[in-house]
Amino acid sequence: MSGEFDKVKGKVKEVTGKVLNDDSLKAKGKAEQVKGEAEKKAGKVKDKLDDATK
Repeated sequence: MSGEFDKVKGKVKEVTGKVLNDDSLKAKGKAEQVKGEAEKKAGKVKDKLDDATK
């Protein structure tokens, strides 16, 4: 769940950065989206490992 939250939060920062013409904020938003996607994928891998060890 936190991965999805980070993705959304990052998208908001990215769009805000575009509106305000703030390259730093856009970059932070994109980085946060990548972090969120990584957390989401890590959670899926963990779930599959948990299922495989049952």
